[in-house]
Amino acid sequence: MALMITDECINCDVCEPVCPNQAIYQGEAIFEINPSLCTECVGHFDEPQCVAVCPVSCIPLNPEYVETKEQLMEKYKKLQEKK
Repeated sequence: MALMITDECINCDVCEPVCPNQAIYQGEAIFEINPSLCTECVGHFDEPQCVAVCPVSCIPLNPEYVETKEQLMEKYKKLQEKK
């Protein structure tokens, strides 16, 4: 599953720089996560870095983008090929 940022976001900007896939960006009101780039840090880290640094715990799984760890790893590999 990709992650998402909820309305509880306080725009503190600690999540964006820790995302290894550059999936996090400033939206109109709050930071947002591009689900096509989010691998929940699979391939990079053992846990999602944005979740680990978020001071208000506003980054849950996005129920609209259900993916297995294997699918996330495949997405990670495809993203690495583009670099």
